Amino acid sequence: MLQKIILAIAIFIIILVALTFGETIAYDAFAWLSHLTGLVFHNFSDIYYAARDYVSTHATKVVIALALTVPISLWIIKTKSSELEKPTNHRKIAIVLAIFLGWLGAHRFYLGQIGWGIFYLIIFYLFAPLVIVLALIDAVRYMFMSDEEFALARI
Repeated sequence: MLQKIILAIAIFIIILVALTFGETIAYDAFAWLSHLTGLVFHNFSDIYYAARDYVSTHATKVVIALALTVPISLWIIKTKSSELEKPTNHRKIAIVLAIFLGWLGAHRFYLGQIGWGIFYLIIFYLFAPLVIVLALIDAVRYMFMSDEEFALARI
């Protein structure tokens, strides 16, 4: 169940990023990353305020992303649920989550490694650039693992 929820959240964020892409996302992403890195040291609640400001500024994009996320997630869960259970697909989803949401530890939560996911959140709070690097390292590790190694790493 947790995997399906995380998959839906990832789809939502990917759609939201795609909707924002036309507005010079590269510039905004770098500005946001440097802004976020500076804020994390002072107060974790600043992330909440930044997200709240984004939602209030881009409310229509958020609504469109939510409206698209629900049917796409339901369609994937209904039609592809047997395929999602294959170990190869778990690895692919974990790689995508590590690349896009690794800074939140989403790939660790997806794999059922709740302790590691919380650890990633703590590192994100203390020093955001480090957790981004760790998530990318995890993505590369998952790419080069065999299915057997990945199954053992999930345990």
